[in-house]
Amino acid sequence: MAKFSVTTAIVYVNDRPALHSVYELVAADVLARYHRLAGGDTFFLTGTDEHSINVERAARQQGMGARVYSDQMAQIYKDVEAQFRISYDRFIRTEDPDHVAGVQKLIGAIQASGDIYKGTYSGWYCPSCEAFYQESELNNGYCRIHPAIKASWLQEDNYFFALSRYQERLQQHIEKHPQFIQPESRRNEILGWLKAGLKDFSISRSTIAWGIPFPGDERHVVYVWGDALVNYITGVGYGSDEAAFRRWWPADLHIIGKDITRFHTVIWPAMLLSARLPLPRQVFGHGFMTLNGQRMSKSLGTIVDPLEAANRHGVDPLRLYLAKEITFGGDGDFSWERFDERYNVDLANNLGNLVSRVAAMAHRYRSGRVAPAGAPADGLARIGDEAASAYRRSMDALSLHEAVAAAFRIVDATNEFIASTAPWQLAKESSAADRLTQVLFDAAEAIRLAAVLLTPIMPSSSAEILRRVGVSADGLRLDRDGRWRPEGERLLAQEGPLWPRFEIGPTMSGKKEAATVADDSTQPSKPPALAPAGEGPASAPAPADNRIGIDDFMRVELRVAKVVAAERVPKSNRLLKLQVDVGSEQRTLVAGIAEAYEPEALVGKSVVVVFNLKPAKLMGIESNGMVLAASPDGGKPIVVTFEDAPAPGTRVR
Repeated sequence: MAKFSVTTAIVYVNDRPALHSVYELVAADVLARYHRLAGGDTFFLTGTDEHSINVERAARQQGMGARVYSDQMAQIYKDVEAQFRISYDRFIRTEDPDHVAGVQKLIGAIQASGDIYKGTYSGWYCPSCEAFYQESELNNGYCRIHPAIKASWLQEDNYFFALSRYQERLQQHIEKHPQFIQPESRRNEILGWLKAGLKDFSISRSTIAWGIPFPGDERHVVYVWGDALVNYITGVGYGSDEAAFRRWWPADLHIIGKDITRFHTVIWPAMLLSARLPLPRQVFGHGFMTLNGQRMSKSLGTIVDPLEAANRHGVDPLRLYLAKEITFGGDGDFSWERFDERYNVDLANNLGNLVSRVAAMAHRYRSGRVAPAGAPADGLARIGDEAASAYRRSMDALSLHEAVAAAFRIVDATNEFIASTAPWQLAKESSAADRLTQVLFDAAEAIRLAAVLLTPIMPSSSAEILRRVGVSADGLRLDRDGRWRPEGERLLAQEGPLWPRFEIGPTMSGKKEAATVADDSTQPSKPPALAPAGEGPASAPAPADNRIGIDDFMRVELRVAKVVAAERVPKSNRLLKLQVDVGSEQRTLVAGIAEAYEPEALVGKSVVVVFNLKPAKLMGIESNGMVLAASPDGGKPIVVTFEDAPAPGTRVR
C-alpha cells in the first residue's frame, strides 16, 4: 500500500477536551492504524491551536500568562489522547519554533506573489469562530455556529489576503477533482458558496499580542487562519525539513468538522496556490455530534467529558461506539442509554461472550489446544474472507461504520456456526473427534480474523482477544493476517469475561455483572439455539402458533417506491421526511432512519413501502406509507432496496 498521511483539525486550548473533539481524533486514528495494518507508510498529524483571542481571554480568567496557560492545556490534550490510544506521529503546537518559522515563510511566499495588501476592515466578528460575517449570515446578531455568542462590530487596520483572485481556480479544481471535498453534500455546499463570490479576508491582527509576528510589520500578528491552517505543512517539515516535506506533502486526507469546511476548502487551498504549493488530496468534513439530540458545544454547555465516558465501560468500547454508531460524514448522537445498550449487545453478550465460550469448550474438550483436523468449514471461511474484503473496501471509502459491521458479520456467523455444529453433541460421539477439533479450530480462527479487523478500532481489546485465541498481536499485516488462515496449532486461554454485562438501574447508575463461563453452556441474552445448557440446547416452552395465512399476507400491499426528495424532520434525531414516487403518484412518508442515512444518500434509491397503510401523523407530518427496513440486534436500520430496481409502483410479493 502507498504512503498515507492524515491530519485532524488542531483544537483551541481555550477549554478542556470534549467528546466531540475526541471523536475526530478517534476517526483519524482508526484510519491511520488501518493503513499501518495494511502496510502503508503512514504519518498522522494532530495538535493544538494556541494563538487566538479565546486563549488570551481564557488565560486571563485563570490568572496566567498565555504561554503558561497554553503549556498546561496542551499537556492536558496530550494526556487525554494517550488515554484514547491516539497514535499520532507528530503532536504539533502553534508555539513550536518550527511552526512559527514555517508560518512566516508561507506568509513571505504569499507576499512575494503580490496577494497581501494593507487595508481597514470593519464587520461583525465572532470570537469563537475567529471569523467575520455579513449581517445576513447571523441569526439576530448571534453566530449560527456558536448560538450563544453574539457577534461584535470590529474595525481595525489589517493586512488582507486577495482571496477573490482565486475564485475561478478553486472552482475549477473542485469540479475537476470530485474527491477533493467529501462527503458529496459538503462539496455541493462549497460549490454553491463559491458561486456566490469570494471576498478578500484579513490575515493579520493589530489588537492582539499573543501570536506569530507578521513578516515585515511586527505591530501585527498573523491571524488565526494564516497560522492554524499552516500546521498541516509545518508539521511535516515546511520551513524546517525539506526532505520530510517532500515525502509527506501533499496530505492524503484532512479530517475536519463540517463547520470549518469552507476554511479548509477555500481559504487554505487559495493560500497554497498563492505560495505555489500542492493542494491536499482530500478534505473530509464530518458531521456534528449531538447529546440526546442537541449539538455538543462548549458555548452551549452541552458537552460530554471524554474521560467520564471512557470510565463508564473503557476506552475501547467507547472507540467502538464512536466508529460503529456514527455514520462518518453525517451527524451522530451520543446518549448514555445507547452507549450502555450497545456495550451489552455488541461486547458483553456477543463478541466477549463468544471468546469466552470458545475458550471454555476448547479447554473442556481439548485441554485448550486446537489445530486443523480435517476439512475447514467452507461456509465460515467464505464469510470470513468476504467480510475481510468488504472491510477493506469500506475503510478505503472512509465508511468506518460499515467496516466495523463487516468485522461483526464474522462474529455473528461464528455464533451461528457454533449453534449449527453443536460441539457439545459432537463431544458425545467418539467417531466425531476430529470433527469436534476442527469445529473448535474454525471458531477460534474466525475470532482471530475478526480481532485482526477490529484492531484499528479497539487496539488493546483486539490484542487481548488474539492472545486468548493463541496468536500474537505483534507485527500484524492485513495482507497476511486479514484473511482465513487454516493452519497452525492454537493454545486458547480460559479467563474471566472481557466485558462484564452492565445492568442498568432505575437511576442510570448501573453496575457490571460478570458473565459466568463455567463451560460451553453459557450464552446470555441469546436465543435458545445459541445457548446450549449442560450438554445440549436449552429447552423452551413450545411457542404458540402465530403464523398467518396467505390471505392475511396478501392484504399487505408492498410496492417499489423511488425516493425523489429527502430531508430531516426538525426537532427529531430519528425521522426523515421522504417524497417517493410510487408509479401512479408521489407520496410523503416519514421514516425513522435518520440515524443510519443522510437524506441526500437516499435520493434516487428504490425502496419497498407498505402502500395500503392508513395515514398517520408524525411530528405534525402526515405519513402515507411505511418504508421497510431491518434493524439487526437492535442496531441502526438497513433499508430494503434493490441492485436492479423494478419500476416505481411494481408490486412486491
